[in-house]
Amino acid sequence: MSGIECRQVGILAAKELRERLRNRWVLTVAAVFAVFSLVICYFGGAEQGALGPHSIEFVITSLVSLVIYLIPLIALLLGFDAIVGERERGTLDLLLALPITRLELLLGKFLGLAAALALSTLAGFALMVALLWRQFGRVGLVQSAGFVLSSILLGLVFLSLTLCVSVLSRERTRASGLAIALWFGFVLVFDLLLLGLLVASGGAVGGPALAYLLLLNPTDMFRILNMFSLDQLRGFQGLVSIVPPALGNPWAIGGAMLAWIAAPLALAAWRFRS
Repeated sequence: MSGIECRQVGILAAKELRERLRNRWVLTVAAVFAVFSLVICYFGGAEQGALGPHSIEFVITSLVSLVIYLIPLIALLLGFDAIVGERERGTLDLLLALPITRLELLLGKFLGLAAALALSTLAGFALMVALLWRQFGRVGLVQSAGFVLSSILLGLVFLSLTLCVSVLSRERTRASGLAIALWFGFVLVFDLLLLGLLVASGGAVGGPALAYLLLLNPTDMFRILNMFSLDQLRGFQGLVSIVPPALGNPWAIGGAMLAWIAAPLALAAWRFRS
């Protein structure tokens, strides 16, 4: 990348990661994920009188619902004050007085926070992956590993969004308010608006048109990505009837999520440098 010293970016990223490790943020988040995932694996089928994972589909579906609520919130809380917090504390000018550019600082912040988020997610779900691998063999390993990787992607999308919010905000309180508003908008409100649009149009807005609107919400893309990776869940969730085959391709959805990571980060870089 022209004009960017990777060594400087790496130093800044390592500093961010060390701070998160020092204040036990990574350990806390990993513990939360580990507890919830193991509870779902072991006790999810208790109402049928059985303990332990008896269905990959059930475990992944339950974990998808959990991740959609938790990971975006954790990512938003992790990064909302990454830039505006430094500005309020008066340390931003000190950092910029060092031989680094604004873009290097922003990328270092993002990569360090991304490493902390990815590490906590991997550590938190490691036992669940091992359990499904032991129970279902290679299929369990592949499905659970794909779920974990897509969870990290979802977290990086919201980390990119909140870093953009942090750059655009002048006050920490405003940044935190916007971060929570993003969470409500994408996790709770968006699907209700789509449902209202579908009802108000008398079903005219549906089928492929509705499916492509789901690309405007990374949590819906995460749901589609994981549901379409499990053949038995496609019909059960009704996804085949509304999602065209092109969007059912994991590579297409994965590419769309990468675009969701790149776009807010590019906007943040442009605004921060100007």
